[in-house]
Amino acid sequence: MAIFNKIGKSVLIGIFVGCASAWAEPSRVFDVTWFGAVGDGQSSNTAAFQAAIDACGEDGTVRINSGKYVTGTIKLKSGVELNIGKGAVIHGSTDLNDYARDVFGSVEAPAFSKCLIFAENAENIKITGSGTINGNGSEENFPVKLGSELGERPMLIRFVNCRNVTFSDVTLKDSASWCTHLVNCDDVIINGVKINSRVNFNNDGFDLDGCRNVVIENCDIRTGDDSICPKSTTLRAAENITVRNCRVSSGTAAFKCGTSSRGGFRNINVDNCLFYDCGMGAVKLLMVDGGVLEDINISNVTMDNVEGPFFIRLGNRGRKYDSPTEQVYSQDARPEGAEVGILRNVCISNIKAAVRGDDKTRQGIMISGIPGHNISGITFENIDISFTGNGTEKDAQRIVLEDIARYPEQFFFGVLPSWAMYIRHVDGILLKNVNFSLINPDKRPRIVAEDVENLRIY
Repeated sequence: MAIFNKIGKSVLIGIFVGCASAWAEPSRVFDVTWFGAVGDGQSSNTAAFQAAIDACGEDGTVRINSGKYVTGTIKLKSGVELNIGKGAVIHGSTDLNDYARDVFGSVEAPAFSKCLIFAENAENIKITGSGTINGNGSEENFPVKLGSELGERPMLIRFVNCRNVTFSDVTLKDSASWCTHLVNCDDVIINGVKINSRVNFNNDGFDLDGCRNVVIENCDIRTGDDSICPKSTTLRAAENITVRNCRVSSGTAAFKCGTSSRGGFRNINVDNCLFYDCGMGAVKLLMVDGGVLEDINISNVTMDNVEGPFFIRLGNRGRKYDSPTEQVYSQDARPEGAEVGILRNVCISNIKAAVRGDDKTRQGIMISGIPGHNISGITFENIDISFTGNGTEKDAQRIVLEDIARYPEQFFFGVLPSWAMYIRHVDGILLKNVNFSLINPDKRPRIVAEDVENLRIY
């Protein structure tokens, strides 16, 4: 009898466990094909994608399996994961009419107001999977125009005022402008993402405008413009940002703070990365719109075939970003009203770099404030950089213009009068265990310092 009771209880427990499993909430996965999506590379799937997202409520996964799905703007909502499976490609439509207009826009770049994937005021959103988001953003599909006829070129992704955002494993490809624009987003994880976008102008990778608590790791990025770019177009600083274990190639800068810099940048760390084939510079730290740039650490970085390994600039463009504004690149640029900012406490350590190229305007390290506004607290430690050289005696006599309000690019200042490092308007700079070497002879001095106090070399 005791044995019977024991067996009976076991059977009953099994029955209840089975019932509990049957009564459990089913996984909330919604395949886009259930809503009419067709992955034939031609059919428009905007409505089907949006229906799948809406069906998720605030807890579910929208799954895209293998196929090529053409779509215009879709809008993610809180709690939704967009999972792009192996062999699946989301293709951005080449018809601008398929892109929504109520997607925040961009005060920095009015022509980039549209986007493919959008979210605003959302929490717990994810884009995952080993598939691809392809913007079809070639210049043929989305031509660059000038002046009042400025052509609209959609971004791939724009998230505004979102929290707990995850990107993992997905590939971003061929945007018509920036790939990813995150505005005032908190708690962002970007892991294992691949970017390959060099088909149009302004092909940035990750633009982080006023974002906080961001980790970018294990990514492989190849862009035509700035690859990883914290920005600040409002008074909200971009802060607590970590970039690590990434491979980055860029047409303009592998890592750049700015140019938009009204709110500033704080507590940013770049560690254990490879920056390669960067034709206009590797690292740029820019404060030109009145904010504070401080507590920046760049460490354990290898640079191969780069020009201008470091460009650190405090300027006075003074842009307030009260309305959409185009960039001003001309030498006659004038300050736009915001007070001059602060640039301080930058530590660069454990760097090995090979600077290559024939354009001497893009060579060398430049660190420059403006008259009456010094950069402070700069450290270079354990540095080994080889430079191309080929400077002439005439180059050594060059006077570098101040250009306090001009768009900050190092080559706008012309050939530097030094072959390794040009320092101006700086108070407090330490060079410790720094090795600069030349590939070719150069008539310029290794270092030129103008209006510099507390320069220490060990």
